[in-house]
Amino acid sequence: MTTTDLNTRDWNGVTIPSAGTYDLDQAHKRVGFVARHMMVSKVRGEFTEATATITVGEDPLQSAVTATLNAASITTAQADRDGHLKSGDFLDAEKFPTVEFRSTGVKSHSGTEFVLSGELTIKDVTRPVELEVEFEGVGRSPYGQDIFGFTATTEIDREDFGLTWNVALETGGVLVGKKIKIEIEGEAIRQA
Repeated sequence: MTTTDLNTRDWNGVTIPSAGTYDLDQAHKRVGFVARHMMVSKVRGEFTEATATITVGEDPLQSAVTATLNAASITTAQADRDGHLKSGDFLDAEKFPTVEFRSTGVKSHSGTEFVLSGELTIKDVTRPVELEVEFEGVGRSPYGQDIFGFTATTEIDREDFGLTWNVALETGGVLVGKKIKIEIEGEAIRQA
């Protein structure tokens, strides 16, 4: 590993940020999801209020992430559906105001792609998850901030988290699919 300047370093042929603490840029983030609807289409949504802290380690494989989503900030651009998702049938946002993620380690890496192991807590249920993360690059914003970009995806079974509400369809199948794809895109800004 060699340092290219005070803010970046070369690691396994990739320019990465130097060690430090980075926060998710609120202006450049999307924490989205995709769910099957009526077995024939997809519904997309997102959590508009999310925070995350990424601690980049001296050893990049020892880096860590914590994230908090405001459950009541869920939106699918359809008010009735959003209200239902916030209700006790799904997130129960009044009783459980946050969705939490905490990394437990980097499972593997290849070039700019990583598998990040962690624990996801929805309502009062915590389950292990693995995020497929792609490091998108490092730079400096026009405002002098050191930043890096990333995308991450995973798929969960919502029923593993106690989100079991559904309706059987006359034609077979169910109204809401069990598998939920999570799609995250963002930039992180150096804090320290």
